[in-house]
Amino acid sequence: MSVEEFAEREDACARDAEGSPFHAALGRALARRGLSLESFCPAGDTLTRRVLEEYGAMFVAEGVTLPDTCVFESEEAVEGFQREAGWRAGVIDGTVIELQPPAMDALMAAREEAAFNGLRVTPRGGGEAGRRSFADSLRLWRSRCDPALEHWCAAGRLGVAEAERLRRLPLREQAAAVLELERGGIFFSKCFDKSILQSVAAPGASQHLAMLAFDVTEFQDPRVGAVLARQGWFQTVLSDLPHFTYLGLGERDLPSRGLRRVESAGQTFWVPDMVNGE
Repeated sequence: MSVEEFAEREDACARDAEGSPFHAALGRALARRGLSLESFCPAGDTLTRRVLEEYGAMFVAEGVTLPDTCVFESEEAVEGFQREAGWRAGVIDGTVIELQPPAMDALMAAREEAAFNGLRVTPRGGGEAGRRSFADSLRLWRSRCDPALEHWCAAGRLGVAEAERLRRLPLREQAAAVLELERGGIFFSKCFDKSILQSVAAPGASQHLAMLAFDVTEFQDPRVGAVLARQGWFQTVLSDLPHFTYLGLGERDLPSRGLRRVESAGQTFWVPDMVNGE
């Protein structure tokens, strides 16, 4: 995709998103919690729009505690949410995994069903397969952002002073600035060829912070995906194949929550339907 095509795609997504099936479903879900769509994802906020596009399926989940903000601003905010929501620890394949209680119950039920059928559902990446801290999300962000700044300075596409200014920005402003640079073809993913949000979540935006995500070693086995789906776990992030999200819903309920089915890389994903159907 050329730089021009990438920018045009971004603009088209921004135009379509406000009247999309996902925004309508999200608005209803937020209203039930006494929140407004505008306060949760203000019009014109590029970072919020992109976070919802990439990771937003979580916000229409049922039977769990959901954040009151699209992006956590600090470690204190994450810790406060996690204390309020609560979590349960389980030992899976020798690894301690922590999730919200309904998500953990559903995961253990999926593991039991999988075992009955001679299958395994195990964590990928150690304890970080489940609950993460704000510091974890910040470390992963910097593992992409810092090398990219060095790369583009060496390539002559970014000045040293501009790179240093970007490093010093508050995190939310930094993420927005990175996304703006990507519109010009200065990409921050691991290989510098796609958006950083298709490589790692922005700080404070990971579903793992809400304790509703689990990274699965056996993600390529469709039988494992089917078992997890029967317990409310679905792949929802196109750029992260091992990542499953607990939605607490049956598959037939997902379209009414503004999610659409996408087949990619031999996997089935349910992602926010951000296209205006008018």
